[in-house]
Amino acid sequence: MAAYLHGFIPEEQQRLIDQAGVLESLIYPRIDFTGCKKLLEIGSGVGAQTATLLRLFPELEITCVDYSQSQLDRAKENLAFASDRVRFVCQDAKKLSLDEKFDSVFICWALEHIPDAHEVLEGIKAYLLPNSKLWFTEVFNSSFYFNPALPGLTKYYDAYNEFQRSLGGNPDIGANLGNLLLRAGYKQIELYHGGFHLDQRNAEDLRNICQYWKGLMKSATAGMREAKLVSSADVLAMERDLDAIFKDENAVFFYHFVQVSATV
Repeated sequence: MAAYLHGFIPEEQQRLIDQAGVLESLIYPRIDFTGCKKLLEIGSGVGAQTATLLRLFPELEITCVDYSQSQLDRAKENLAFASDRVRFVCQDAKKLSLDEKFDSVFICWALEHIPDAHEVLEGIKAYLLPNSKLWFTEVFNSSFYFNPALPGLTKYYDAYNEFQRSLGGNPDIGANLGNLLLRAGYKQIELYHGGFHLDQRNAEDLRNICQYWKGLMKSATAGMREAKLVSSADVLAMERDLDAIFKDENAVFFYHFVQVSATV
């Protein structure tokens, strides 16, 4: 199995579910699968985003593809409420072998982890019906800005992105999606930005996102320590700095992810 930035332990699986709740209001305002019947979700993981899609679009049947059987096993538990509308396929997204075609595709926080992710975009075309709807949501980690300047968080965040690149991922893949889809032959490609721009005007949201960010950063700690990119002291410094941001009267927390819609 390929290396994964965040790991597969139960605590991380729960974080993915919690993350879906925190970010739902940011991810889904634009996404529209109205009229679609069969959706292909690549990198579905524990089914955290799948649950939202099932709720928002009650006509959808979803095929969840992930290369981790342990993630899919957890997804089966999480999605038991809609077992008649979901099926699970354990495959490498770059080597798909599916027995049906789809009228829609959803990928969220997955391409960032896949080496040569363009192969996924090229490969799924064989399983799409004409005029299929596609929605992608991906990271743009270079967009992260915070105030006050804090060396512990800066050091850890730089190491976090270095670790993802060392695993073959791309922490800025969101910024590249337009070109990747164009080269793969997709049409009607539209880019949108979402994320946070928080300060003390919205103190509660600022605090909540800083706490969420702490969990996101710590999800990679075990692998980063094994790779000797961070120490225990570095982890503690990152946590202290995130606590310091939301307490600062001039606090700013800014991050943009990228969403793309397209068709074939």
